[in-house]
Amino acid sequence: MKKIINKPENVVTEMLDGLAYVHSDLVHRVDGFDIIVRNEQAAGQVGLISGGGSGHEPAHAGFVGDGMLSAAIAGAVFTSPTPDQILEAIKEADQGAGVFMVVKNYSGDIMNFEMAQELAEMEGIEVASVVVDDDIAVENSLYTQGRRGVAGTIFVHKILGHAAREGKSLAEIKDLADKIVPNIHTIGLALSGATVPEVGKPGFVLAEDEIEYGIGIHGEPGYRKESMQPSRLLAEELTGKLLEAFEAKSGERYALLINGMGATPLMEQYVFANDVASILGDAGLDVAYKKLGNYMTSIDMAGLSLTLMKIEDEAWLEALESPVKTIAW
Repeated sequence: MKKIINKPENVVTEMLDGLAYVHSDLVHRVDGFDIIVRNEQAAGQVGLISGGGSGHEPAHAGFVGDGMLSAAIAGAVFTSPTPDQILEAIKEADQGAGVFMVVKNYSGDIMNFEMAQELAEMEGIEVASVVVDDDIAVENSLYTQGRRGVAGTIFVHKILGHAAREGKSLAEIKDLADKIVPNIHTIGLALSGATVPEVGKPGFVLAEDEIEYGIGIHGEPGYRKESMQPSRLLAEELTGKLLEAFEAKSGERYALLINGMGATPLMEQYVFANDVASILGDAGLDVAYKKLGNYMTSIDMAGLSLTLMKIEDEAWLEALESPVKTIAW
């Protein structure tokens, strides 16, 4: 294992300190906690929090700021944050209008966020949440009942963050969340596995010429391995599965996110984007919003994921396009 780290057990705390130092104009770390919060919370607005295991940077701390998250909790690498950490984030985010939690569909995350919600409600803070399960690759996985929550979560942060900034109530944000999540689907592929610093070796190993479709962001197994293919064929596989899941029809509007897994160069992501563009064009879809880059990674995994969101309401598109002040959007 070759990584630019000190002691593996100190990776998360040193990363958070480094992030808070570099981006001190936008965010700070809460003393004694693995939480990144906005420097200026918006009084009277619903607080919006998210979080999960570390290793997915820039998610989730990179999306803390005006127009997106109020706070983000970082668990240990690929490990759910604990209820006490989440509770502290709820308190930091609470500006009197309640707090909304965006939770990815992993058993540990759901259990710990729910526990924190109960503790917060005992302290008089109103809390609501949504569980994001956008990964269509496999049903039930190592850490998940149902479908996993992956890169589509970033669209949820963005749209709900806009709603919070517009002064929407907790109930209105919950209603919006329940409408947008079923309209977001993601599928990914890996060329190589990720190495957790404290483990020291990749979570899975693929042969030199092998890829795996449908992997999760913690290295969970996908649905098929095969020999490496040209970008065009990879794009046809992933795009085809998404269009099938949506039962997409010509003329429908979509938002697109191409997300790098951590070790895939932008050069390759843009080549893949070019192939996706022609496939979506052939299908007659109107791609009204596009984004590409490393948004929810898996440490040093080589690979990418493709997310489509069906735009059923013009306001969702306005929310995606609205300017924000964050590290990573």
